[in-house]
Amino acid sequence: MKNVKVYGPGCRRCETVETMVKEAALELGVAVEVEKVTDAKSIAMAGIMSTPGISVDGKLVHAGGLPDAAKLETWLSA
Repeated sequence: MKNVKVYGPGCRRCETVETMVKEAALELGVAVEVEKVTDAKSIAMAGIMSTPGISVDGKLVHAGGLPDAAKLETWLSA
C-alpha cells in the first residue's frame, strides 16, 4: 500500500488533488492511503513552498498547482 500525503490548507485545488490521487490509484489498481496535511507548520517542515503538495511513501514529488495526470500515475506506479 502506498502512503500518499496531500499538503495544503484545504482549498479547492487541494481537494481536487486528493480526488485525482484516489481516481488514479483506482484506475491503476494500486492501494493507497491518502492523508491530508493542513497544518501550516507541517507543510513548511515538509519543504512545501507552494500548495498543493504531494508526497508518495515519504518522498516529495510535487508542489504547487495541479499535477499532470500522467506524472501522477507514474508516481503511484513506482
